Parts: sequence; C-alpha cells; structure tokens
Amino acid sequence: MNFVISSSDLLSRLQMVSRVIASKNTIPILDDFLFEISGKNLIIKASDLETTIVCKMQLINVDGEGHIAVDARRLVEILKEFSEQPLTFMVDFNNLSVEIQSQHGKYSLTGHNADDFPKTPALKKAEMQEIKITSELFLSGVSMTHFATANDELRPAMNGIYIEADSNAITFVATDAQKLVRYMRKDVTITGSAGFILPKKPSALLRNVLQKFEGEIMLQIDKNNASFKIGEYSIICRLVDANYPAYNSVIPKQNPNKLTVDRVEFYNTLKRVSVFANAATNLIRLEISGNNVRISAEDLDNSLSAYENVPCQYEGDPIVIGFRSVYFLELLSNLSSTEIRIEMSEPNRAGLIFPNETENEQEEILMLLMPMMLMS
Repeated sequence: MNFVISSSDLLSRLQMVSRVIASKNTIPILDDFLFEISGKNLIIKASDLETTIVCKMQLINVDGEGHIAVDARRLVEILKEFSEQPLTFMVDFNNLSVEIQSQHGKYSLTGHNADDFPKTPALKKAEMQEIKITSELFLSGVSMTHFATANDELRPAMNGIYIEADSNAITFVATDAQKLVRYMRKDVTITGSAGFILPKKPSALLRNVLQKFEGEIMLQIDKNNASFKIGEYSIICRLVDANYPAYNSVIPKQNPNKLTVDRVEFYNTLKRVSVFANAATNLIRLEISGNNVRISAEDLDNSLSAYENVPCQYEGDPIVIGFRSVYFLELLSNLSSTEIRIEMSEPNRAGLIFPNETENEQEEILMLLMPMMLMS
C-alpha cells in the first residue's frame, strides 16, 4: 500500500486527532494512530477507549488498500521537522513496516497489527436520534459551560456538560456544586427531543475541532454513545451513564436585590482585593447599598486586609454577602458583556450573574455562585 500526501496537511490532522491519546496507556496500541486506505481516502483514527476521533482525507495519488497502526508520538515528531513537501508512505503488510520518502531521504518505522486497534463504537439505529446544528451554536454552548464541570469521582454526572434539546431550544448546563452555568439558545430548529451528558474530555476535543470549522454539524446519539460529524472529522464518545441533578431547583426564583456594574472594573477590583484574602477560603465580602459596592478581604493569620469601592447601580435593600473569589473571577472571565447584573435575595442564598446585554437576542446566559458564610 502506497500513498502520497502533503507533510503539512497530514501534520495538522494528526495534531488534532492525537489530542484524544492519553499520556499513559495500559494498552500499547492506544499509543498509535490507525491508518486505513479505502478507495481514494485516508482514514486516520485515535482512541482512548472512551472517545475516538476519526479524520477522513481525500488522496490523489494512492495505490492499494489496507490498514496499519503507527506510533503516534514518533510520527508527529518526524512530521514537525519537515518543511512543506509531498511525502510518500510505503506500507509492507508482510513485515508491518512503514517507509516515508521525502525529497532528500527515507525514514523507516515499525508498524503494528491494525486488528489490535479498538473498534469504533456503532450507534444502535433503533435508539438513535439525529440533531443538525450550526457549529457556531454548539461551540458557544460548550465553551460557555466546559469550565464549570466538576472532577468528582463520586458524582460522575457532574463531570460533564448536560445538553438538553427540544423543538424550541437547546440548553447546555454544567455545575460543580459551587458554581453553575446555563447557556440556552432559541434560534434552533430541532425535530424531537434529547437529553444527555457529554463528558469533559470529548467536550474539550469538540471545542478544538469546532474552532476551525464553519457550517452545520450532525449529532447522533443513542442510549450509550454520541457521534459528532464535523466536516472531515468525526468524534464518537461514550456518554455519562447517570442522571443529571435537578439544576433548575437550585436557581432562586425571587431575587429582589439587583446590582448592575461594569464587568471589567468589577473584575479588576475583585482580583486586586482577593490577593489579601485567606489562601484557604478565598473569601471576599460584598457590602452593597445605594450606588456603591464595597469589596473587601482579610487574612487574619497574616494581618492582611484590603477594600475598594466600586460605583454601581443598585435596586434593593442593603446586603452583605460573601463569595469565593476564585470562582467569581472564573465566571466573570467567561463573560464578554460590558456590564453584568448580579441578582440576590439573602446572604445565604445563591447569587445569579447575567450579562446585562447580549449580541444575540435568542441567547440566554445564567451563572450561579453559591455564597460563603461570613463571620460577623
């Protein structure tokens, strides 16, 4: 089996596909790419057993068909050192060898038996649902929620993004029990309904692929797996087998105290003041009344303290509430609006954060942050 391919084209695909490969694998074949020639197409696969990425490239110059596994790390390292040029791959299935011919030399690699490579999961057609959605929308949903997922072995449902779709909207939700993000888009047309938990790793892989793609993607899901077809890439992953928490029940409905403030000014002030917070708690204190919010922090163990006043617009009764600064900063950094609106009810109830304006009227962003107990 022989084929000719551009060094830079191949490298860009391999770098994307290799993101799924774990740093340490107990099964040696998972350190490999699977190369398969079918007709005029080169199909490249990589897997960690839970997630598989497939890339399909069309070739002009190809002779023969077959498949072989090749060491991923070594192949990527070799390709990084080539300038743009055509490379000829010659595969001998008898001794599982791969030779790469460049303009000035030849490089020999040892391949591995492709039959040992894990099979790509097949979705059950009887259970399968299909959703077509724009890459921009799905990228926005994943990007807005991925950072809020948990790393909790005891609660696997929270280690992914819950995606809920119906004929009216698609909603992305992530929480780690301290913060929650809900991203909703209503500018969709979806037949039927679906709800599933997308694990953290494939959501990160999807984000990387979607950043380089414009157009419509096809999402197929069954009870156990999801398949995303994005241009020349496909990502197939096992879904989280768990029930997602009833997130709507933790979102306070009545929040009469509303604070509107410049996001960047509030963020920068919070970041400065939080330097003086206790390292273990990261507690910052907000004292809100009139048109002023006083942000303060202290570390009694090291005799440190700081406060700053930030002008704002406020409707409601004076309130004093505490939050963990590291979570607050993380939420604010994932918003792009000029102003934010913070809605609160009581010092012991969660605060809600909204962008005060959005570019898309069909977009709804809600962020929730649990408060911390304040010492009087």
